[in-house]
Amino acid sequence: MHEPSMDRRSPQRQSSSAAPTVAIVTLGCSKNTVDSETLAAYLRAHGVELTDSDTAETLIINTCGFIDAAKRESIEVILEAIERKRTGALRRLIVTGCLSARYAEELRRELPEVDYFFGTEAYEPIVRLLSGDFRYELLGERELSTPKHYAYLKIAEGCDHPCSFCAIPLMRGRYRSRPLEDLLHEARNLAARGVRELILIAQDTTFYGVDLYGRRRIGDLLAALSEIPGIAWIRLLYTYPAHFPEELLDVMAQCPPVCRYLDIPLQHISTPVLTSMRRGITRRAIERLLETIRTRVPGITLRTTFIVGYPNETEERFAELYDFVRQARFERLGVFPYSHEEGTAAWILGDPIPASVKHERLRALMELQRDISRELNRAKIGTLQRVLVDECLAPGEYRGRTEADAPEVDNEVFFRSDSPIEIGSFVTVAIEDATDYELYGTVVAR
Repeated sequence: MHEPSMDRRSPQRQSSSAAPTVAIVTLGCSKNTVDSETLAAYLRAHGVELTDSDTAETLIINTCGFIDAAKRESIEVILEAIERKRTGALRRLIVTGCLSARYAEELRRELPEVDYFFGTEAYEPIVRLLSGDFRYELLGERELSTPKHYAYLKIAEGCDHPCSFCAIPLMRGRYRSRPLEDLLHEARNLAARGVRELILIAQDTTFYGVDLYGRRRIGDLLAALSEIPGIAWIRLLYTYPAHFPEELLDVMAQCPPVCRYLDIPLQHISTPVLTSMRRGITRRAIERLLETIRTRVPGITLRTTFIVGYPNETEERFAELYDFVRQARFERLGVFPYSHEEGTAAWILGDPIPASVKHERLRALMELQRDISRELNRAKIGTLQRVLVDECLAPGEYRGRTEADAPEVDNEVFFRSDSPIEIGSFVTVAIEDATDYELYGTVVAR
């Protein structure tokens, strides 16, 4: 996945009298965000001027190719950039990331206006193209695109799981853990820059260490990160339910900086569906795991995602999923319609469930979850919540998150303060009102 897929049809475009101004547009998940931040740091270290996409001479689009909707968005953004290039507003267009890793030949054939196509993590060839050389190897440096008080920490790349619906291994390859020492070095640098919250990401964070150390070391990593001064919250996303390392729960319960929050995509609950999905787990095992998690980490917030409309999801199996969601009462939940992806094991099953049925099932699950979320939020009225301040909306009005909320995907807290508050600080908010996905209140302590 590191080798570039370069279009060499126009070699004259590789040289210019001065380094171009460059902008990076990032699509897709937080893992793409980290890739773009790393690429930006490489470019700046090699003297390339970074600017916004409206004024840049060269545009790099970091694409997503995970599901149909993401692919459509990536193509739309590329087509918009091609139009800008046609009118002279853009001199050079580079496409990188998952979509071009998976469909390089097709894209090159259909979109000849794009100057170069690269796969994922193609830092060196892009830097050589734009600066003429590659002289500096970075040690975890990144140009953060998130607010300065939180950052993603990508602990591994690729995936070894055989999930039948997923194309990630086709685009990002086998699982590759980053050395623990490198991650601690990067985390210390982030803390020194004012980062208060680290959000750990990978295709499967719980698999961390198996390839490097012969065993899962996510608990060791969390414990070590907890010792870094300045890091107040450590949040774990993208855990995997099969073979879940339960020793991780002890670290969550005992290390205060580790948020009592777990993102654990289950994808379904019906055992026949899980079996066809190749998830390596049954309904009963999931139920036992959830019970263990809630028992050993009291007050934990569980976030999960489900896929509706998988080829063998009958009406009865969807009803089973619906009833499970009603009973489990997840604090946070997302739903996606099944996307039929060529090259995956599930491709041979076809896509027999109509899009209208998929979206109706999605709507039903999200309506159910909205009711659950409203009830859970209403129960917080009258409580005091520790809130990380994300943004000042207007004088005296702020937006933030509790320990139970990851940025961009979870709930938010809107609150008032009589005096100015520093972004990235923690405050205590008295909750006075609540809606489906928001809490409202007033600062009572700092």
